[in-house]
Amino acid sequence: MSFATEWEDWHNAHEKLRSDPHGFLAVTDLHWLTSEATALAGAPGQWYLKDDAVHLTLPASESLLRDGVELNTPENLNTEGELVFGPIAERDGINLGYGTTILELAKRGGEYLLRPRNPENALLRNYHGTPAYRPNPAFALAAHYVPFRRPREVTVGAAVEGISHVYQAPGQLSFSLAGQRHELTVFNGAAPGTFQVLFTDATSGKTTYAANRSLNFAAPADGGAVTADFNRAVNLPCAYTDLATCPLPPAENHLPVAIAAGEKIPFEREARP
Repeated sequence: MSFATEWEDWHNAHEKLRSDPHGFLAVTDLHWLTSEATALAGAPGQWYLKDDAVHLTLPASESLLRDGVELNTPENLNTEGELVFGPIAERDGINLGYGTTILELAKRGGEYLLRPRNPENALLRNYHGTPAYRPNPAFALAAHYVPFRRPREVTVGAAVEGISHVYQAPGQLSFSLAGQRHELTVFNGAAPGTFQVLFTDATSGKTTYAANRSLNFAAPADGGAVTADFNRAVNLPCAYTDLATCPLPPAENHLPVAIAAGEKIPFEREARP
């Protein structure tokens, strides 16, 4: 199979994942929960925070599911007649079924949020793919993963003003491009055994999304040779919607060279004033 064909297969699979009926393109609202009981758009009942948990007062006529099981039953309610969820770990979440909508409860930057994900959301219905550079083997770079003696905690900003993210950085990715040596801080990936690099480069804000792109790769835990294939650099959700809380790259991951590979600015972002 040719390099271009392998890339096309990967890209098509990634686009299919992005177009999931309950993926981030389906998010209709971003609600930050507080100690005040509040009705939230796209969700039933009234929601509030208490003792590091989410409390929900739900009318008897409403149905809410978790893993396909009805929650709004007497045995699931506390003594005040509420449903209680949590505590929820940072970057973890709970998905609740509400009709055709998925209600995502999560913690980001130490704050609790609720995001309804409705498959009828216009952003998802009108999505027709993300532009990308044509695959170029010159950007599949021979690299080296160098682990730190101990993982480091790195605090980065977020696409949403006022919050920050703390990531475990197990090491660095080192490679040469345009006659220069570059080192990028690596974070643990979402999937076990994977690593993630958040970066910007000289194309950012021109042909690629200004705030960040992400490259995932598998690497030996003890360090060693890897391929950093920037043809597979992808946009994070914040490139498409302002309802995302995506992390920004650490300062050292702003590359001075152009990575003319991977995904470009989405049509959805280009269309905004």
